[in-house]
Amino acid sequence: MTKNKLKSKVYIDGANVFYSQKKLGWSLDWQKVKDFIEDKKEVVEYRYYTGIKNDDDKMRKYLRYLNHIKFYTITKPLKKIKISESKFIYKCNFDVEITTDILLEKYSLDEMILFSGDSDFSYLIDKLKSMGKKVIVFSSKKTLSWELKLKASEIVYLEDIREKIERR
Repeated sequence: MTKNKLKSKVYIDGANVFYSQKKLGWSLDWQKVKDFIEDKKEVVEYRYYTGIKNDDDKMRKYLRYLNHIKFYTITKPLKKIKISESKFIYKCNFDVEITTDILLEKYSLDEMILFSGDSDFSYLIDKLKSMGKKVIVFSSKKTLSWELKLKASEIVYLEDIREKIERR
């Protein structure tokens, strides 16, 4: 381990980050994100969780890119949910998987870095902090829940580091 750098793992809620980017109007360059984080942290792994449609070649290409830059991708099929006679939405939730992975790995890390603004992670953050673990949340000001704002050990707003992490 590099001296003075905390041993960290990054957990990315792909759907949450996707909607954050839509609200922001710009996209993250994941290689730049890695460079930004690794300047201060010893990251042992990046995990990107996302749902995928059967014939989504664009998403498969994106996942290949993430694998190429050494992200471990975790996927499962999107569910098609009918919301009216003629309308449906696709949905996929990884809160349980992310929480489980973090809890299984909590003793081998100094801190966890979570890319999500989802309030569902509030209880997890409470538990980790009660064990002396640090939880850093990366999120947009537009999508960060007030629960995570109150619970996180540290918050990094994507807007504040835009020039360092934006895809051009």
